[in-house]
Amino acid sequence: MSVRRLAEDSVQPAVFAFNRENTAWAKLTIKKYPKGREQSAVIPLLMRAQEQDGWVTKAAIEHVAIMLDMPLIRVLEVATFYTQFQLKPVGTRAHIQVCGTTPCMLRGSEDLKKVCQHRIHHDQFELNASGTLSWEEVECLGACVNAPMIMVFKDTYEDLTPERLEEIIDAFEAGKGDTITPGPQIDRHLSAPIGERTSLTGGNGAAKPKAAAKAANGAAVPPTNAAKPVTHDVATSEAIKSPSKVKASKAAEDAASKSAEPTPAAARAIRNPKIAEGSLGEKPSVQSIKAPAVSLEDKNRPAAIEKPAVVDDLELIAGVGPKIAGILHELGIYTYAQVASWKKAEREWVDGYLNFKGRIERDDWVKQAKALAKGGEAEYIKVFGKKPR
Repeated sequence: MSVRRLAEDSVQPAVFAFNRENTAWAKLTIKKYPKGREQSAVIPLLMRAQEQDGWVTKAAIEHVAIMLDMPLIRVLEVATFYTQFQLKPVGTRAHIQVCGTTPCMLRGSEDLKKVCQHRIHHDQFELNASGTLSWEEVECLGACVNAPMIMVFKDTYEDLTPERLEEIIDAFEAGKGDTITPGPQIDRHLSAPIGERTSLTGGNGAAKPKAAAKAANGAAVPPTNAAKPVTHDVATSEAIKSPSKVKASKAAEDAASKSAEPTPAAARAIRNPKIAEGSLGEKPSVQSIKAPAVSLEDKNRPAAIEKPAVVDDLELIAGVGPKIAGILHELGIYTYAQVASWKKAEREWVDGYLNFKGRIERDDWVKQAKALAKGGEAEYIKVFGKKPR
């Protein structure tokens, strides 16, 4: 995907503010999200800003960041990532998005692009002479059955020909786009097949029964086996038909059954875990013996401390919940400084003890703990760009 940048400063407005109606809408939208998750409204608010001004300005991005108490860079990342956001001025009456994905391409989207190049501008995102129209090629717009198609604002216009697109452009350029009915531009209902029904055409809506095939002499022709795979296996074993005519004897059933009891060696190993280490010279069943737990006497176990008067809130570290915090306290881990000082071997020991399978490294507990130990939540926000959970 090509790099998306904001428009030049020369075309950027100095300020942005939602109008009264959109301000009320934005406040209601933000309230839809749980407390602490209001930043999830960033995409709806950016879309509303685009609908108000026609494109997403730098001032609008800054305004949304302030409304949602988000770092400006986070809102900028969203606006520049999603291609639905226009980052430079587009046509004031219509910005035409031409679908160029395979189904539309096979059914004539290249001709639609030529119409846009001829009527609007040779290059995408460039305005026509009066500044009322612009266009771009986009990926799939989701009505492949009705290809080729375009989208203007939130409406799609499908089953297009170059001539019909010319008429649509004329209407929007004259400010009469609302006179064009969205959807298929031919005699088609939604995405139904073109033309009349070819099945279920009986008088009461039921399919007409097929006449039985007849041979030349008038005899019925049996069904063909042409489509069946060639096999020499019996279709259904006599032994598994229900009810089966072949019955197994009680002795055969007992011989085929396996006892659920552990083997003698496994039973002894369960009673005496040292057997798992091979002290008695017998190898226990792998299925019946769990792997030995991480030893609390291991030299790589992090050093414990006496519980201080003030205990750090370890749950501020992403990946640490109430249960994990309690286990860490049992191990004598009470402060951010302790976690921040863990070396690789100590991290691996804790990871094994908690059976985390690499989660400590993935969540980077050490980096989080260092930030919290250095300056609390303020330092965490400075390092990670967000509040600790």
